Amino acid sequence: MSESETVHDNPTRWVSRHIKKYVASDGDEGHKWKGAPTLLITTRGRKSGKLRRTALIYGRDGDRYIIVASRGGDPKHPSWYLNLHDDPGVELQVFDERFRATASTASPEEKARLWPTMTAVWPPYDEYQEKTDRDIPVVILERSD
Repeated sequence: MSESETVHDNPTRWVSRHIKKYVASDGDEGHKWKGAPTLLITTRGRKSGKLRRTALIYGRDGDRYIIVASRGGDPKHPSWYLNLHDDPGVELQVFDERFRATASTASPEEKARLWPTMTAVWPPYDEYQEKTDRDIPVVILERSD
C-alpha cells in the first residue's frame, strides 16, 4: 500500500460517514460506535486491486487486534475478509495511529478462546452466529511495521 494510492471507502452510506468522521477527527469522533470501539481497516480488493477501507468493531488480545467477519450473520463472508485471503497485509487506524498489520484467521482453538472476548465487546455476535450456517471467522491483526 502506498500513500499515493486512492483509498475507496465502504460504499454503505452510514459506514462512509462514520469513516469520514473518524479520519477527520483522528478517531475522536467515531472510535466508539454504539458503545463499541472501532478501527478502520484498509485491504486490497482481490478483484479490483484497489484499496478498500471500512470501519469494524474490535477487541484486544494483548498487543493484537481482533475483529469478526460477521456481516450481521449473512450467509456470505464480508468482502474485506475475502480480500485478506489474497493479501493479508492491511493498514489499520486506531484513533490517530495508523500502522501496517498482518491478518490471519483464528484457528478453531483460538476462536474458542477469543469469541467470548468479542461477544463481551459486541453481544450481537452470538445472534449473528445463530442465524447463519456459516462459521463466522475471527481475524487476528498483528502489527507488522
